[in-house]
Amino acid sequence: MYKLKKYAKSLLCLSLVFMLVGCSQNTKKNEETAQQEPVKRTEMLMGTVISVTLYDSTDESILDKVFDKVKNLEETFSINETGTEVDKINDNAGIEPVKVSDDTIEVVKEGIYYSDLSHGKFDITIGPLVKLWNIPDRPTEDIPTQDELNLVLPLTNYKDVVIDEANKTVFLTRPGMMLDLGGIAKGYAADVISKMLTDEGVKSAIIDLGGNIFAHGEKVSGDAWKIGIQNPFSNRGEIVGAISVKNKSIVTSGIYERYIEVDGVKYHHILNPETGYPYENDIAGITIISDKSTTGDALSTSVFALGIEEGMKFVEELDDVDAIFVTKEKGIYVTSGIKDNFELRDENFKLMN
Repeated sequence: MYKLKKYAKSLLCLSLVFMLVGCSQNTKKNEETAQQEPVKRTEMLMGTVISVTLYDSTDESILDKVFDKVKNLEETFSINETGTEVDKINDNAGIEPVKVSDDTIEVVKEGIYYSDLSHGKFDITIGPLVKLWNIPDRPTEDIPTQDELNLVLPLTNYKDVVIDEANKTVFLTRPGMMLDLGGIAKGYAADVISKMLTDEGVKSAIIDLGGNIFAHGEKVSGDAWKIGIQNPFSNRGEIVGAISVKNKSIVTSGIYERYIEVDGVKYHHILNPETGYPYENDIAGITIISDKSTTGDALSTSVFALGIEEGMKFVEELDDVDAIFVTKEKGIYVTSGIKDNFELRDENFKLMN
């Protein structure tokens, strides 16, 4: 028998992380400079809990525009609904190119870029493998057989995606291939929302897409945002530490998010396109801090796949990207760019560098 951990529950807890830190860190200066109550809206979209909070505007119409756009992106990128652009691309794999929107062209381009950057450890054509495992909603009490894996593994190769920007088409060259933009779509959506807020004159907001947080601008007081780092061993929104940021994306991912348990063994959702099984290393959770949420979303998978030592080296070589690693032994590793900005909040964890 196996047990399922429902994704929505962990997403809700993740969305509480910012609020917990924010409430505990209110200063006298913030109280004195507060001008109005924040305007907030929360909806379940793109398979996650999405919240957008405006701190320097009371214009509800801005949130109307933002959530209309997110609904449009969901209707464009989803592989769980029929008739979406990505669904049409998958249905026409090996048959013909599919005409798509600018959003699809852009997110697939980004997906190929980060697939290439990670040498395939992150791969947007992992759809057949994801569908086979179906974590956390696998209907059977076992894991995929090696024969089943062998059938789908050859279908994963981002180099077989053809983009024709002039004609605005995307083509998967081999039958059976499937795009799965779940590892990058939320990040792209957060970046789109942030740009929309900038265009509307909003300079102080928090965008929260169930683990993808974009600290848009700064606090109304001019202070940095204080963002909590999720404890990967807790589903109650507890944190291991916090960082102060301005206008940054903070994407957290880990083995606590989605998994199945079969015969006492947990199989998480971060799958290795080469072996077909979940990646195995000492990482329990990883947080990527970057200028773009698309970057953080894609790299959270890539860096997890590399493990701590190689992952640290990889991130240190990137511009404007930092990472926080939480190990299964409750050690915490922080890259040099934010090392002095990280506050350990849980005495059960140990800062390792």
